[in-house]
Amino acid sequence: MALREIRIEGDPILYKKCREITEVTDRTRELAQDMIETMHDADGVGLAGPQVGILRRIVVIDVGEGPIVFINPKIVATDGEQFGSEGCLSIPGKYGMVRRPEYVKAEALDLDMKPFTIEGHGLLARAMCHEFDHLDGHLYTEKVEGRLHDYDEADYEE
Repeated sequence: MALREIRIEGDPILYKKCREITEVTDRTRELAQDMIETMHDADGVGLAGPQVGILRRIVVIDVGEGPIVFINPKIVATDGEQFGSEGCLSIPGKYGMVRRPEYVKAEALDLDMKPFTIEGHGLLARAMCHEFDHLDGHLYTEKVEGRLHDYDEADYEE
């Protein structure tokens, strides 16, 4: 496995829509493992294909309960609202206040191309929305209410 370079805001690949994955190959499995390793090394909770230069619909998320790999994910239901700070590995050192659903239900495929459904609340719901947005070329900064903040600012909210 290997660490992948995380693309930074301004890189054109971050603003492109990703293509669906039609089959999982050894390269796809290696990519998923590399993405998990890269996400953990960068102290992130999620990482999407375009963030490592791959325009495919693949996301990895780990909110502390072990990594989840999503192939071709789709949000099928949302409920409630949460408002809190959000950052991104592609926009290092910054965060902003973003409104997201409190609850998200998503469907995706696993690395065996088997469908699964997952329900998330709180951080997992936020991470799913954030990472799935990357697959359509959107960054969280489009949803920030107010301004972006530096992580070292005194008004940092967790």
